[in-house]
Amino acid sequence: MGGVTIPLPRGAGNGAPRGAAHAGPARGSEATETPRPHGQAGGAGAPRPHGRAALDVLGYERPVRLKRRSAGLVGLVVPELTNPIFPAFAQVVEQVLAGHGYTPVLCTQMPGGATEDELVEQLVERGVAGIVFLSGLHADASADPARYARLTARGVPYVLINGYNEHIDANFVSPDDRAAARMAVRHLVELGHERIGLAIGPTRYVPSRRKAEGFTAELYELLGVERADAERFIRPTLFGVEGGHAAADILLREGCTGIVCGSDLMALGVIRAVRAQGLDVPGDVSVVGFDDSPLIAFTSPPLSTVRQPVQAMATAAVGALLEEIEGNPVQRTEFVFQPELVVRGSTAQPPARAALPQVLT
Repeated sequence: MGGVTIPLPRGAGNGAPRGAAHAGPARGSEATETPRPHGQAGGAGAPRPHGRAALDVLGYERPVRLKRRSAGLVGLVVPELTNPIFPAFAQVVEQVLAGHGYTPVLCTQMPGGATEDELVEQLVERGVAGIVFLSGLHADASADPARYARLTARGVPYVLINGYNEHIDANFVSPDDRAAARMAVRHLVELGHERIGLAIGPTRYVPSRRKAEGFTAELYELLGVERADAERFIRPTLFGVEGGHAAADILLREGCTGIVCGSDLMALGVIRAVRAQGLDVPGDVSVVGFDDSPLIAFTSPPLSTVRQPVQAMATAAVGALLEEIEGNPVQRTEFVFQPELVVRGSTAQPPARAALPQVLT
């Protein structure tokens, strides 16, 4: 299965699809075209979308004549909602589906709750037209990919976001995780950092593994650090704030003045660990996150991060799924979207070299 890389234009805010950044079929926007079931032409008397949007924003109930019959149910399976990047994806997926007349059904996995397989079974029993998987078991290299083959055999179209598995015959939509790590490392090196660490989730997950590959490759290219030495500064840990804190405790003992993180939540954990040791961000340690989650620009300090193009990725994923539902599948491959470095207040030049531990040799 080949890969398709979709670059985003420089300065494309929040990953909004423009030109080549949109991997899915060309669609009219909510602001210019009346939403309708996918493939159905809109009549001249169709309600104008800005009228519906105004009613929704103001919290009014739509009149009966503006209500449409659903084209069908589409499941959206997410791992959890505590990480703000997942609700951000879910919101865009639901908006795009609703714009094409489909009713989204959000299914969330929780500790002790239903598993992905159980949620899928419930969705299939309810006759969903298709399923969107976000950061599901397809991203876990240790999971059995046969579950997706069984879903295909049952005639249920699906698309997979964030994570790739060559043994699954489906469409994937991913950010370029290797490029994301490279961007973060290059930013820190350009500021003058020489001892840089990486805090990521478990490496059985494809996004974590790819970030580690990009991290080691960029350290070698820019600083001549051999892979074996670079791996000393990679700390796989639990996703979330606590995992970031635990990884930072080790990386700070190693003398790292810059830390790249696998998510914004992990970056917040790193900042907490730095402050717990009486150090300052970015005065003593620079921190780079990943995702550019909602509200992350308002942390203290505002977090430098690598932005996932959520809008473009979610729109492309829904576009590919709708083509499958209508029997016009696009080429099954991985659509890879370019992330964007967003520099804010959590990165700066390292402290004076006299105060630094000995750098890698």
